[in-house]
Amino acid sequence: MQQVFKLDVETSQPSVEYFETITKPAEVQYRHKKQSGGAGQFGEVHLKVRPLERGAGFVFVNKVVGGAIPTALIPAVEKGIVQALEEGAISGNPIKDIEVTVFDGKYHSVDSKEIAFIIAGKKAFLQAVEAAGPIVLEPIVDLSLEIPTQYVGDVSGDLSANRGLIVGSEQGTYGSAILVAKSPINELADYSRRLKALTGGEGRFSMTLSHYEPAPPMIQSRVCEEQE
Repeated sequence: MQQVFKLDVETSQPSVEYFETITKPAEVQYRHKKQSGGAGQFGEVHLKVRPLERGAGFVFVNKVVGGAIPTALIPAVEKGIVQALEEGAISGNPIKDIEVTVFDGKYHSVDSKEIAFIIAGKKAFLQAVEAAGPIVLEPIVDLSLEIPTQYVGDVSGDLSANRGLIVGSEQGTYGSAILVAKSPINELADYSRRLKALTGGEGRFSMTLSHYEPAPPMIQSRVCEEQE
């Protein structure tokens, strides 16, 4: 673009989309109470969380009985939880693959407004996540490479040294080899340059998102610190 169109271009590495999830069940209760002269706010929510399989998203379950929380206020509890899901608990990234069950609570006939249960639902959920072993998930991609056969060892070694995993290979055309691998996208920020250097400019690759899995402790710490 600079050479052909004479444009000044500023470039940066693409951002990586992380998620958060939990690793174990937890159960909490939270009471929101606010009194400021006039009408106050009151809402108490009892809920529990448990991890779901990868890709399950978010499941909300209402098991409140006996009117402990009026039916009309249950959507407010869910709204507060959804707000927390979007904002994250430890790294500022969305939370997914989690089931939240609201099973009890308390309300006040005058002070239990919608906002009170939005806040109570959000705070209860965040406390539950904190107690449920929260972790950061990083994206893993499927990587397909076509390279000259003589460079297979170099390319395979480079991927393995950068947390990649070769899962298959086959003979290509005209003396080339096709490698299939999985790699954290974190390790591919400069992969075009690396592959060019490893193959004398003769290698090419493509990648598609595969799944998310727990990031290593060093990545977890870095992502959480960036949020602080």
